[in-house]
Amino acid sequence: MTVPGWPDVFRGSDAIAAGLVTRGVLRGPRFRCLLPDTYASAGPEPNLLLLSHAAFRWSRGRGVLSGYSAAELLDASCAPHGAPAELTVGQDVLRSRDDVVVRHGELHPGEVTTVDGLRVTTALRTAFDLGRRLDLVESVVAVDTLARVHRFSPDLLLHFAIRYPHTRGVDRLLDTLYLSDRRSGSPPETRLRLVLVQAGLPRPVVQHPVLDDDRRRAVWLDLAYPRHMLGVEYDGRDHLDPDQVLRDIERHTRLAAAGWRVLRYTARDIRRDPDRIVREVASALG
Repeated sequence: MTVPGWPDVFRGSDAIAAGLVTRGVLRGPRFRCLLPDTYASAGPEPNLLLLSHAAFRWSRGRGVLSGYSAAELLDASCAPHGAPAELTVGQDVLRSRDDVVVRHGELHPGEVTTVDGLRVTTALRTAFDLGRRLDLVESVVAVDTLARVHRFSPDLLLHFAIRYPHTRGVDRLLDTLYLSDRRSGSPPETRLRLVLVQAGLPRPVVQHPVLDDDRRRAVWLDLAYPRHMLGVEYDGRDHLDPDQVLRDIERHTRLAAAGWRVLRYTARDIRRDPDRIVREVASALG
């Protein structure tokens, strides 16, 4: 008897019936119960990817992973910390729990794909769902991330708006698409861009190349105002790595030598002091 997901994420009753484990062993230190009758091998605290696998097993394949869960499976992680797993089901008795959001609705066959043996909504359908359900900033973050990873133009989501004109939130999709840019390098870069644009500052160029003639290559700026020779960059935790620090010093020295000013911000700045970012960029723009 084959037990789907064994031994990583599986239904406990199936594993017992197959003789792979006893109820006592399931309750011991080797396994962790994630959802009713759904277990995973013991390990670190569950993340969204693991919870999404568990949600699919819990639904016995009747659901399709969607929303943030689908984005996670599609290598386009954009969910906030602690986001629940998400399933879309048709006419089914499954109901939402604290750790799983169950949405009831129909999906066109062309809007479902398979990843690691799990059914998930396609990148386009996932972007459509997140782009209309979330607040404006997070919807743009989700669409930017999925469009970058899966190389599609956000404007393609308009086809879904035509197919589902009465779907909840579809009227907000145009605002999301107006602000979306698939060139954005990461969710924090999108958030930084929106801090500027929503404050009324000019829309910056995303991933702007600055040619380095000496090395015959380009230095790319996260955000740029080319006419003002001003760059605005997001520095994540990877920029704390000693080797990366050295590369950053060389990079910014070359940008300065080319006449560019570069303002650098962190996730903490974006989260706690966006007004300061706006003031400093506005001042640099004159």
